[in-house]
Amino acid sequence: MQTLAHFADGGPGPWVLLFPLVWALAIGAGVALLRRTVWRGRVGPGRPRTVDGNSPLTVLGHRFASGEIDEDEYWRRLSVLDDQFGRAGRGGPA
Repeated sequence: MQTLAHFADGGPGPWVLLFPLVWALAIGAGVALLRRTVWRGRVGPGRPRTVDGNSPLTVLGHRFASGEIDEDEYWRRLSVLDDQFGRAGRGGPA
């Protein structure tokens, strides 16, 4: 009687290729899960930072926070930077 452990000539059948496929799918699912949860906010070679520490928007925000410029000056300069860099919204540097 033939069993799953022995194919026609006594060796393992083509179903033995299923095990590496199952492991590859399990590892791929694990990596996908980690990318969607744990690694989501990390900065890496393929993921540039959203706002550069020396960007004009960041510098303007720091100047406003430190009191170097007033609110009117902040909004005036921010509107110029919005036109130049295409930032949407008025919720601060993004």
